[in-house]
Amino acid sequence: MRKRFHQSLDELKEKLLVMAGFSEQAIQRAIEAYRTRDGEMVELVRKSEPSINRLEREIDSTALDLLATEQPMAVDLRFILSVIRINADLERVGDLAVNIAVRVGETNALQPVDLPVDIPRLGTLAAAMIRKALEAFIDGDAEMAESVLALDDEVDRLNSAAFHALSRVIREQPAVTTQALNAMLIARNLERVGDHATNIAEDVIFWVKGNDIRHKMTAA
Repeated sequence: MRKRFHQSLDELKEKLLVMAGFSEQAIQRAIEAYRTRDGEMVELVRKSEPSINRLEREIDSTALDLLATEQPMAVDLRFILSVIRINADLERVGDLAVNIAVRVGETNALQPVDLPVDIPRLGTLAAAMIRKALEAFIDGDAEMAESVLALDDEVDRLNSAAFHALSRVIREQPAVTTQALNAMLIARNLERVGDHATNIAEDVIFWVKGNDIRHKMTAA
């Protein structure tokens, strides 16, 4: 009986890894679409959304069935709860990739302009956070998960710098307001990707160590 249960946990993990692959690929394609102004890449990202949504529903259904029928305890319970939360974060990463792709598509229809913001660098860092958080999940490595948390401040800093630089562009060059606004929104979406990577890392720590560090407040 327990052997079958643990086989079900392994299958649940495999499903989540497939979901992770779709979401990670979508965000990487969205970043590449921005960098290369590739309209075909934009469409690939947009077409990935139904598969991500379908997998999210399947994973939630499987996880909830295990909770209801097996009544797991301790680390197994934490694992299933973490899978449910990580699943939701991965679905949101897929949504953010689509948001970015939509903005890239709009920007591609406009005159190219040089903007004082390094979106590919921000995207590379946010994607690296997702990848590292997923590696921590695969290996059950709380220390690796903790290293993801340290990267979030840099993503936030880059997004803030992008906001201020692009706000200045809008004030000084109103003719390129649409391009600047789209870049600002893309940067914001990438910052949100970093937030979801942080959530995933926190869930890995919860699963492995039993420590819930979400919304943890530091002393003033």
